[in-house]
Amino acid sequence: MDMLNQYGSGVSDDDGDASDGGLAQTFAKPVVRQYNINTAPDISGHAPSIHELTAYVGPGQREIRYNVPYEVLAQPLAGPTDSEGDFASHTRGPRGSGQAEAHVVDETSFRQQERMFRQHGTANDPSSASGVSRMVVGSNSSKPGTSNNRGLRRKAKGQSSIVDGDGAYQGPWAGYEGDTKGVAAGPSAEQLAEYEQRMAQHKDTAVETDADSAKAAKSKRGNAAGYVESQAERTTFHGQSERDYQGRTYMHIPTELRQAEVPSCFAPKRMVKEWRNAHAGGVSAIRFIPDSGHLLLSSGMDGQVKIFDTHSSLALLRTYTGHSKAVRDINFSPDGTSFLSSSYDIYTKLWDVETGQCRQQFSAKGRVPNVAKFYPEDPNIFLVGQGDKKIVQWDIRANEIVQEYDQHLGAINSLTFFDSNRRFISTSDDKSMRVWEFGIPVVIKIIADPSMHSVPAVALHPSQKWFVGQSMDNRIVVYSAGERIKPHKRKEFSGHLTAGFACQPSFSPDGKFLTSGDSEGQVWCWDWQTTRVMTKWKAHEKVTIATAWHPRESSRVATCSWDGTIKYWD
Repeated sequence: MDMLNQYGSGVSDDDGDASDGGLAQTFAKPVVRQYNINTAPDISGHAPSIHELTAYVGPGQREIRYNVPYEVLAQPLAGPTDSEGDFASHTRGPRGSGQAEAHVVDETSFRQQERMFRQHGTANDPSSASGVSRMVVGSNSSKPGTSNNRGLRRKAKGQSSIVDGDGAYQGPWAGYEGDTKGVAAGPSAEQLAEYEQRMAQHKDTAVETDADSAKAAKSKRGNAAGYVESQAERTTFHGQSERDYQGRTYMHIPTELRQAEVPSCFAPKRMVKEWRNAHAGGVSAIRFIPDSGHLLLSSGMDGQVKIFDTHSSLALLRTYTGHSKAVRDINFSPDGTSFLSSSYDIYTKLWDVETGQCRQQFSAKGRVPNVAKFYPEDPNIFLVGQGDKKIVQWDIRANEIVQEYDQHLGAINSLTFFDSNRRFISTSDDKSMRVWEFGIPVVIKIIADPSMHSVPAVALHPSQKWFVGQSMDNRIVVYSAGERIKPHKRKEFSGHLTAGFACQPSFSPDGKFLTSGDSEGQVWCWDWQTTRVMTKWKAHEKVTIATAWHPRESSRVATCSWDGTIKYWD
């Protein structure tokens, strides 16, 4: 240590203190130098400004967090390519071409910036730091910002004697000079033609590349049995107009269905509506839209999904076509704006309820998806129970499988979330029920017994304390859904015939009644407390495969059957 101090000290004859006779040692202070190094390559060929940097849109980018002008969206693709000449959109994983930053904007801020852009032509940069307002998008645009139309000149009111043509009477409805209200905005015809020509050339190149890839995959796969190409998606609106006089679509929730209290329910007594020939070959599932229940979604053996109005017109609103085989299951997202459809053509597709657009399609190595279920806490995550004994967890944003639950010995039949969506239970053809914690592929509890039958359909009680399963021995069994999951041996519902059919049971919103169909086309209604049969009636000619209670109406129940009909009861 003394040698180190002597090495770092400077001693001179002039620095000594004659009074105390010692030498004062002066230690050298270390010099710290900081360097700022930027290793990101410059791919634009010149020094870009902050306005130009924010205008880059990736070829595979699915979301844009800021307002982009038409010139940016219409510009040709540019950037690094791989060895085959393709852009980064066809490859997964990071590329050594720079640094990407993700920005999250909440819904309120986005709508505020959208209104600001529409009114003033400018919006805040989403990549700017908090507290710093930097106008990037639309900064070069100049829109007239006169308040209350001050400074604008009124057009002539015209002559009252002239009805049409030049000089026609406009009165107080005459506009302002230079006002573009009501004038079509957007790219010109020349710009559209140029854009379509450019996209056609790019599409031809992509088709050739996809054809070569498909041929290579087909030769590698060896024409495996069960491989089915996906059908082109399309939609058909069956009403007169998609919007009413106020500009609202059928997604608008009626005022009388917005109450928060749960109605006191009672058993239905009469049929309100029958949709005949709803699906050719039979109906497989029906689902009410969450919370309001003013829309009813159905899937059928014809590969189609349809949506009906259950509040006012009781009419068919839209048909979603995109599967080449029968649709096995459907499921709404938590907010009701989209839904999943699982089909025997090995595809699970994500649809937009309002527009009918197919947003994405998912397929896991050619496996048939039996059931698909959104994660209630995150609409970007959903589970798929497959016929290969696995449960896969998909991330919509990444379009890939992020987790696998592989413990069952048979095909998966149902998935049900419970315990504040922290856990879920799965049933299978292996005659067992397994409880999982979401995100962890380890079984918490296995419910299996030698005398136990397969349970293909499960329903959760509104109190979240119990769930029931449609057993294949003509019974509905009851299990507790608390910390300890165990069967309720003294409570079961019987009397109907369901052996061999996955009839979906349903609870009333207040939890007082339980309904289920059977193989003879009947609907059974039990009292939840006493397990006594309250009523039963003949609903369909063939098996009643599913029943669904309206979440807001006190006595309305929808039923569907393999005879192709859907009936609405009250």
